Amino acid sequence: MDLTELATRFGDKPAIVMGRSGDTLTYRELEERSNQIAHLFRSRGLATGDHIAILMENELDVFPVVWAAQRTGLRYTPVNWHLTAGEAAYIVDNCGAELLIHSASLTALAVAAEECASALQGRLVVGEATDGTKLLAEAAAGLPVGTVDDQSEGFYMFYSSGTTGRPKGIVREHTSKPFGTGMNIDHLMGSAFGFGPETVYLSTGPLYHAAPLGWSIGAVRNGGTVVVMEKFDAELALRLIDEFTVTHAQFVPTMFVRMLKLPDAVRSRYDVSSIHLLVHGAAPCPVEVKERMIEWFGPKLVEFYSGSEATGFFMIDTPSWLTHRGSVGKAVRGGVHICDDEGTELPPGRIGTVWFSDTGRFEYLGDPDKTADAFNEKGWNTLGDLGHVDDEGYLYLSARRSDLILSGGVNIYPQEVEDALTLHPAVLDVAVIGLPDDEMGQRVHAVVQPVADAVAGPALAAELIAYCRDNLAHYKAPRSITFEDVPRLPSGKILRRELMNRDRLVTPTSR
Repeated sequence: MDLTELATRFGDKPAIVMGRSGDTLTYRELEERSNQIAHLFRSRGLATGDHIAILMENELDVFPVVWAAQRTGLRYTPVNWHLTAGEAAYIVDNCGAELLIHSASLTALAVAAEECASALQGRLVVGEATDGTKLLAEAAAGLPVGTVDDQSEGFYMFYSSGTTGRPKGIVREHTSKPFGTGMNIDHLMGSAFGFGPETVYLSTGPLYHAAPLGWSIGAVRNGGTVVVMEKFDAELALRLIDEFTVTHAQFVPTMFVRMLKLPDAVRSRYDVSSIHLLVHGAAPCPVEVKERMIEWFGPKLVEFYSGSEATGFFMIDTPSWLTHRGSVGKAVRGGVHICDDEGTELPPGRIGTVWFSDTGRFEYLGDPDKTADAFNEKGWNTLGDLGHVDDEGYLYLSARRSDLILSGGVNIYPQEVEDALTLHPAVLDVAVIGLPDDEMGQRVHAVVQPVADAVAGPALAAELIAYCRDNLAHYKAPRSITFEDVPRLPSGKILRRELMNRDRLVTPTSR
């Protein structure tokens, strides 16, 4: 639906509420402020198809900027502010942004981007300027609160998470549809996930990621209210569900684990019965974790599997999952094919590369080789995941191809080992990787972040290895363990590349 129509219908109803601060933006305020920024974009010469970058923390001012870009046909790239200055600058330059809008707290990153972004014509700051940069609020002040004459749908352009290399821009076809047409996910949220005017949606992740931003936009498109967490905190999430009578919430599995490991007295303090759907995705969810969440919240979990490339979309509700434990569901859009390394399609039950057919085209900006690798001669595309389907067409994922451990000629899937260790009482977080081994080629190694009261050392390492051997085939159990923080993106994805580069893993705690 057109934001103007939504503002007319809902007026002073909250569109966005910040969870910790309580700062609120009504539908009318969102309409007026985004229109002023839209006029600002036009006054700066930004036309349909041009590009801006947004470097902002989770804050209320993200949304007028996003909606201004959305209604003026712009491409816009939210930049991960957890990146190094060089990485953030690379994205702003690579995407061809002509304007950068950033939080005052991220000025150092913004300055670094400005120094190397060849297409950038200026930047505006939200908050209090610390270096004389013009404030967005000042630049937009006095501009019309009515719509620009040439509205059309814009489109976000996200970058890959960079877990296996430098982030790459994901370019999808820009069709310049009339503003109000919406995107595929907006309509799917209404038809398949039950979003509507009565929805209160809890957004738990950083808004520079596809799902938190895209689903927040979609919740507004469907007339709901979005409660945005500035930063995820397990107890705060429960408090917000209780306080705002949240109906829909989205999490990644590591958030589930944090919530499950809260003391029972804390968990029981909050009423979560208002939840209609707990949506999760972005990373594999251990079966036991999901079972315990279902016991807690009831049969309200819906899992989806897709990517920022918006190719392939699978979903599975709780009743279906309980009869297909571990599955990410059936294809909602397009077809699925499991192929071996020669491209031959495999029968049900055989693990191979997951390919999607009958989905939209995309490319990785400035990387024709990576783009070509994502497609085959039939036009099918892949995200590089391994998995299998069963006789009913349910998809089960095994690993990213780049994460696969080959030890003694045998394939070992890190997720399986991580799932076994995740809910051990002493484990707060875990990542499993393959380290070089003269005899086996690679050996299974676990990086464990222990809970606060656990004593990290050889005794705990031996206990965890024995625990794995009790629950998995012995060859899958870690042969070594180190105790340290597990590097994850806020999306929940493990930065295995960073782990592989840590020299201290060469001399692990236990073998």
